[in-house]
Amino acid sequence: MTLVVEETQTTAPQVSSQNALAPWHIRAGAVAVDVLPAGAVATTMALVSFTVPPRGGWWWLSSCVLGIAILALLVNRLLLPTIYGWSLGRALFGISVVHRDGTVIGAWGLLLRDLAHLLDTVSVVGWLWPLWDSQRRTFADMLLRTEVRCAETPRPDIRRWTIGTVLTATVLCVAGVAVSYAVVYTRDRATDQTRAQIAIQGPKIVAQMLTYDPKTLADDFKRAQSLATDSYRGPLKAQQDIVQKGNPVINEYWVTDGSIESSSPDRATMLLFMQGRRGAAPEERYITATVRVNFVKDAGGHWLVDNLTVLTKPKPPGNGK
Repeated sequence: MTLVVEETQTTAPQVSSQNALAPWHIRAGAVAVDVLPAGAVATTMALVSFTVPPRGGWWWLSSCVLGIAILALLVNRLLLPTIYGWSLGRALFGISVVHRDGTVIGAWGLLLRDLAHLLDTVSVVGWLWPLWDSQRRTFADMLLRTEVRCAETPRPDIRRWTIGTVLTATVLCVAGVAVSYAVVYTRDRATDQTRAQIAIQGPKIVAQMLTYDPKTLADDFKRAQSLATDSYRGPLKAQQDIVQKGNPVINEYWVTDGSIESSSPDRATMLLFMQGRRGAAPEERYITATVRVNFVKDAGGHWLVDNLTVLTKPKPPGNGK
């Protein structure tokens, strides 16, 4: 007689993972989704604002995008959990931040917790502490008495929102880099053009401004005034009045050497070493002088003298003999 014993297959009861403490890698992924897209956009736009001309159109646009990115970060981290119970990253990875007794944290509590994360960031160890802590807490969790627990399973619409957020942040960062490169490249190219133009036109402009003949004094002075900006035309005219009231003689200058000290797309400063002659034979004498000249480009693209400073007053060349 054979005894047949029917084996009954038993399965261990499944324990729900909901409300269990969230693993470290899940928390890290949620923080990355919540912080990195907005943080990358804010950082990129901050760098763009330093490379574009201040108070210009691109500066205002980058500043506005920077403000929107920071606002979106705050709304996602502080406001959405209060209203819907989740931020984008926490919803994607199925976790939530609660008090130790399981009660929901308000917006101010979440703000204090994020500020307390500065301690985790400064120490670095604070972010890694959940790897060996029995309650998987960071330093911020210890201070605020909070826990990160597993919540609902991620929903498909959250994945779409996350993909959209990451793509939008990527596009904005790439656009910011492109704008910054274009502005810097355009500015550098315009500055190179400035140096090339000033190297040729600068000495001629200064020589024409300082050269005059008593026979054509009025026309020479009028021509010199046309080469000056509105701000420098007044001081130049005052100097011309002094010459005109005295005993004007032939005054002719030419540039022997020069160097560009600084330049930008619409401004330049040049140091000029000049020689010239003053008076007519037999009282004619040759002189030298050193001047620093500021040039400004007007609306028509013409270079004008904005200021002229005499560094070395005219004197006879050599030992003066």
